[in-house]
Amino acid sequence: MTIMGTRPEAIKLAPVVMELGRRPDFHLRLCATGQHRELLDQALASFDLTPDIDLRIMSPGQSLATVTARAVEGLFAVIARERPDVVLVQGDTTTTFCGALAAFYNRVAVAQVEAGLRTPFKYAPFPEEINRRLTTRLVDYHFAPTEGAREALLAEGVPNACIHVTGNTVIDALLMTRDRVRERRPSLPDRVAERVNGQLLVLVTGHRRESFGEGFRNICLGIRDAAEAVPDALFIYPVHLNPQVQAPVGELLGGHPRVLLVESLAYEPFVWLMDRCTVVLTDSGGVQEEAPSLGKPVLVMRDTTERPEGIAAGNARLVGTSRRRIASELITLLRDPNERARMTSVHNPYGDGRASERIVDSLHLMLVGDRPGREEEADPIAAVSSSFLQRGGTNGGG
Repeated sequence: MTIMGTRPEAIKLAPVVMELGRRPDFHLRLCATGQHRELLDQALASFDLTPDIDLRIMSPGQSLATVTARAVEGLFAVIARERPDVVLVQGDTTTTFCGALAAFYNRVAVAQVEAGLRTPFKYAPFPEEINRRLTTRLVDYHFAPTEGAREALLAEGVPNACIHVTGNTVIDALLMTRDRVRERRPSLPDRVAERVNGQLLVLVTGHRRESFGEGFRNICLGIRDAAEAVPDALFIYPVHLNPQVQAPVGELLGGHPRVLLVESLAYEPFVWLMDRCTVVLTDSGGVQEEAPSLGKPVLVMRDTTERPEGIAAGNARLVGTSRRRIASELITLLRDPNERARMTSVHNPYGDGRASERIVDSLHLMLVGDRPGREEEADPIAAVSSSFLQRGGTNGGG
């Protein structure tokens, strides 16, 4: 059973779901919590995926506590009814943690895609950093995207045998989508299609909870300052649906002639724009991985990142939510082709587009592979789960 609840999970799990669908020895059930409704549906449609089970937990003005309670309760019942051999979760959302917890309550093994990402701070990103730390304690099979993620898991006591470095599935999704949109331009909002004509282009995404309030106002002011300083640049900002994002963005950037605010884009037009942009300004985790794979310089509007590989490679820089720093870095990159060139060599520290194959191969080996006595085993998965429970879990707990 694969569980997802948000747009990033759908994008990153889509290649895994598609790969599982190609393997006749797997029977897949796709469960959506609906933690984010419109954005999740948008991403699922991009890959022609339809959930087998949809909990539809999203409610107006929902809090983290409400999402957590409804997700755990709903997922516990689904897993108890379906009795999957393994539950597959992705990343660090509330749905991810709740899916792992509900599986644990049902004594069902858990596998995590994009395991081992870490920052030193429990509130950055919020609540994702704690979601992934807690999820690790519940996981049996850790699919780490990089060696750095593997090292982080080892440092927390996860046995090496339970960790598989696969690359990140977001690169699988990105490359297949890039090839598709290069062959045929996707449908774009009219204002975007009219304005994108070869000029300097900044693609902006921003939605992090820890930046709500003053941080978001500073982000908007920094963008506005850069737009004033570089009159031949166009800024395109697909605005997240959260009211705490929409309010400051609309107030401070709405109506600016060189800042185009659009509704959240489906994945295909977003990738089309990223493939053509000059600079990416983002606080998204996935975009930090995608943009370097397309040779795009990335300015990260966060004070820390769980994806340090892009920073180390020189494709990304941390600019925080400082108005002055955001404007200064944007202006420099837009005005100086040499500075852009130093950040635009295509370097992909996050994978080669085959992460999904490696994940499904590993699942096959772990669940029904060549174990001694397997041919006599009536229920090989039960033996795996039984062994896991007897030893107190992969993390050495009691």
